[in-house]
Amino acid sequence: MADAEQDQPAGGRFAGREHRFALRVYFEDTDLSGVVYHANYLRYMERARSDMLRVGGIDQRAAFEAGEGSYAIASLAIRYAAPARLDDALVIVSRITQVRAASVAIHQRVMCGGLVLAEADVVAALIAPNGRPRRQPRAWTDIYERLVWQGKHESGSDYG
Repeated sequence: MADAEQDQPAGGRFAGREHRFALRVYFEDTDLSGVVYHANYLRYMERARSDMLRVGGIDQRAAFEAGEGSYAIASLAIRYAAPARLDDALVIVSRITQVRAASVAIHQRVMCGGLVLAEADVVAALIAPNGRPRRQPRAWTDIYERLVWQGKHESGSDYG
């Protein structure tokens, strides 16, 4: 494998309809008490959502550069359950829960081993360059719909 290929950042992966994104807690992520600062969970989730879209086949950068717009967070509800600490290996698990014409709802969990540290429900809306909501490209909604239904077909339940 060429050096350039080896030097690429690690990406997440899909396991059924869930996207899994691993990361490690660094000193810069913690506060004076030695636990992850609350706002950093939002950063972790943002990285995981961006990676989920990229791995799923959605090129946000190309859409932005073509003047088609970009996603903005329309709503966010987060619940903290337990702290992450320096050097913890975390996994952010993201799952599409609803697709609408101009937005997508995503449920995310920050996990350490089998323990849920935080979870959030996020709605991201596609915003045109003029700041107004716009319909998502059909190719994107097709990807999202496939992810919403994929786990249901595999397991027969909503939580496949």
